[in-house]
Amino acid sequence: MPALVNYSGDDDYFIRINSIELGRLCSISSQADFYWPPHKRVRISAPFLFRETDFEQNKQPSINDLPGECIFEIFKRLPSGRERSLCACVSKRWLRLLSSIRKGEYGSSKVVKENIDSVSYAIETISSNENDGYLTRCLEGKKATDVRLAAVAVGTSGRGGLGKLSIRGSNSSCGVTNFGLSSIARGCPSLRSLSLWNVPHVGDIGLYEIAKECHLLEKLDLCQCPAVSSKGLIAIAENCLNLTALSIESCPKIGNESLQAVGKLCPKLQSISIKDCPLVGDHGVSSLFSLASSALSKVKLEGLKISDFSLSVIGYYGKSVTNLMLSGLRNVSEKGFWVMGNAQGLQKLLSLMITSCRGLTDVSLEAMGKGCANLKQMCLRGCRFVSDDGLLAFSKSQGSLECLQLEECNKVTQSGIIGFLSNCGLKSLALVKSMGIRDISLDTPLSSPCNSLKSLSVKNCPGFGTASLAMVGNLCPQLQHVDLSGLYAITDAGLLPLLESCREGLAKVNLSGCLNLTDEMVLALTRLHGGTLELLNLDGCRRITDASLVAVADNCVFLSDLDVSRCAISDSGVAALSHAEQLNLQVVSFSGCLGVSNKSMPFLKQLGKTLVGLNLQHCNSISARTVELLVESLWRCDILF
Repeated sequence: MPALVNYSGDDDYFIRINSIELGRLCSISSQADFYWPPHKRVRISAPFLFRETDFEQNKQPSINDLPGECIFEIFKRLPSGRERSLCACVSKRWLRLLSSIRKGEYGSSKVVKENIDSVSYAIETISSNENDGYLTRCLEGKKATDVRLAAVAVGTSGRGGLGKLSIRGSNSSCGVTNFGLSSIARGCPSLRSLSLWNVPHVGDIGLYEIAKECHLLEKLDLCQCPAVSSKGLIAIAENCLNLTALSIESCPKIGNESLQAVGKLCPKLQSISIKDCPLVGDHGVSSLFSLASSALSKVKLEGLKISDFSLSVIGYYGKSVTNLMLSGLRNVSEKGFWVMGNAQGLQKLLSLMITSCRGLTDVSLEAMGKGCANLKQMCLRGCRFVSDDGLLAFSKSQGSLECLQLEECNKVTQSGIIGFLSNCGLKSLALVKSMGIRDISLDTPLSSPCNSLKSLSVKNCPGFGTASLAMVGNLCPQLQHVDLSGLYAITDAGLLPLLESCREGLAKVNLSGCLNLTDEMVLALTRLHGGTLELLNLDGCRRITDASLVAVADNCVFLSDLDVSRCAISDSGVAALSHAEQLNLQVVSFSGCLGVSNKSMPFLKQLGKTLVGLNLQHCNSISARTVELLVESLWRCDILF
């Protein structure tokens, strides 16, 4: 066959191959054992009549005239991934044929083995790394199609092997199907991590192929996969014994029997996350924990129809659990949390997060404190039945807690926080949207100061004001990180006692959204803590002017992150920052500063010598041309405009 003609047909791409290259492709052994469905030859229709003899004389032979099974056998004997990738670029038909070949079927003839033995040492070195599986691919939206998956399966086989695949699909009709996932399974046996999000056309057949071919799979993430049922997940559990992490979210057909198989057949499972799966109940969760090995350490259960029985099983069998997250468990009562704590099985628990669980009360919280002796971090969100009494009882039975976050726990008041700080050696405290915190003066004197607290975050608590700031200053003199964002009621006079009481020196201060603060506060902050301040966020403090930037330039030595977005800053303030010799800013934000104009360009260039991030969004006085010049000169800096 001397040459190939340009043939299009139903294929999108074609190339011209000379006779020498064709000879390399057509080195087929004399015997072949295969089966391939009969391939219909292309029917040529023409608007005119011609004689058969004339057509036979003008027609040139083409490799595409061969049946699909013959081309399939040719492709099986291609010596390396480079040749396979080149052939995949010819047409979609060739790509489909190549993606249907399993990794182990390549190089099955003696001719190919002889050719492999004759190649150079460099090529052998590259070929030896084909199964390492260190490549990562991510397909999102319209790019997530079967054709692209087939191309990934063929292309990555000779370039290190695919190790991690993430598919963020869509509901379009041309999205990923079982065919595309089967191509990955056949061509990428080195796959170790698979993430499928919003792929409604992928079902059990695709997971069957993954389970059959990808035995090295360690992480599986299924989100919004309505066609995947328990059968597909059971196949994964039976064949992928190295599975260490499993995440299931919004999969309505996955039920208890699949979790039972995972707990029984996956001895290396370390992390499990289940969210919004209506068929998962007590039987599945209890079987998972009772059958799972001691490796299971991270557990997340959210929006499930489980009851007190599941939590009691977790309390007894979760001996290796270090991170536990429970959210939206509406059927769990106070008894479930009480039994989980008193079971004494969560001795290794380090991090606990409970969100919107009405079964968590003062009584059950006290039991959790007694049963989790080594707990370091706890976050309670939307737990409306937890009050000051529960916090105090928990603090008396818990001596190892370091970080506490309370969000929308409206029954907790100022008295409960003070009592907790007095009993527990906390290092970090965060209060978010806690309406129970009121700015009132306490009649009883404060207890001994909490010298262990280094970080305080109070966000969007409208009742936290001047009196509360004075109380924090007296009770927590060793603060280094302070976040008071969204506290629009605080003033300069209220914040000053807190600044004066921090003996160690503040390193990070976030005052975004504090509308009543002025330059006087910034002057005091830079004077008292300029030698230690590293981050300062004044976003939305509209009364802050250029005088604050002058104080920052004169007093701050280690400041690297400055945010003065939506402040009354002008070109003079930018100039003051650029003239500071000791300042070493890395990230600066002037977003929404209408007073910053094109006149600041030389000052911004001077600042840009050390900057890696500059935010000029909504600076309407700066022209697009000025930004283009800044981008050209500050090539190391990421500029937002």
